[in-house]
Amino acid sequence: MASTADDLIDRRRLRRKVTFWRAAALVVAGVGIVAAVGFLSRGSFGQATPHIAKVKIEGTITEDEDLLARLEDMRESAAVKGVILSIDSPGGTTAGGEAIFDAVRKLAAEKPVVAQVGTLAASAGYMIASASDHIVARQSSIVGSIGVLVQFPNFTGLMEKLGITLEEIKSSPLKAEPSPFNPTTEPEREMVRKLIMDSYDWFVGLVVERRPLSRAEVEVLADGSIFSGRQALANKLIDELGGEDEAVKWLGTKGVDAELDVVEWKPKDSGSFFLPTSAAQLFGFQDSTVDLIKKLGGERLFLDGLLSVWQPEKTMLGD
Repeated sequence: MASTADDLIDRRRLRRKVTFWRAAALVVAGVGIVAAVGFLSRGSFGQATPHIAKVKIEGTITEDEDLLARLEDMRESAAVKGVILSIDSPGGTTAGGEAIFDAVRKLAAEKPVVAQVGTLAASAGYMIASASDHIVARQSSIVGSIGVLVQFPNFTGLMEKLGITLEEIKSSPLKAEPSPFNPTTEPEREMVRKLIMDSYDWFVGLVVERRPLSRAEVEVLADGSIFSGRQALANKLIDELGGEDEAVKWLGTKGVDAELDVVEWKPKDSGSFFLPTSAAQLFGFQDSTVDLIKKLGGERLFLDGLLSVWQPEKTMLGD
């Protein structure tokens, strides 16, 4: 009799366990189906319903593959009716600015795009803003700094103090120059200046193409000067003073329903900015150290090549 009672208890326990796991399996399957349907209907970003897409372009500019992918996804998304570029950047690499400029122009060929400047859109940041169809900035925003530079440190004084000399054999005097390990010669400076002026001429050409200004007018403004939003409006570097509300209203003049929700398209991985691998590895920094340097505002210490950036770090000039 006792054995029969124990058997009944065991069966009931087994039934409860089976029922629980069946229910759990149904819940997991349901969640999976909902997630799959949501992914297929919305894509990897955004929503299926019509909306205004907003993308933030902040900090030091590099050739950001994730940002370029988002801009392309916006272009392809039928749900995106207009785009707001929210810009707050001092600039960065010239090549990075060029890549984003081209992506914005490709997007703007199919959908209205407005740039809304926050605190700062300088140098390559302004280059990207100029790729939009309309630029809105605050009265106190900082805009401009049109120009290009190359920076390299000079370690020769430190090497002398440490008793270090560099031996090198090369095919021609300008190979691998300018170098931080040798004093810069006049021919080296002239070579770099030609490089800078060629890119500067290209940058000025972009502004002439995108803004209602003659080349002579742009060249007057493109001496590296920065302007407040009010000054930028007077100089035709921007189109309107204001913020996101004004950006949305302008989209309304281009056939976009101003009542649509503004949805921010965020990076896939909010871990965000990675310093250029070549420079970070060169100095032997680990990811944790790189993150700390980023928080301290030192991203620009690792920018390689031609720069379009406002207020470069003093240490990069070898001072």
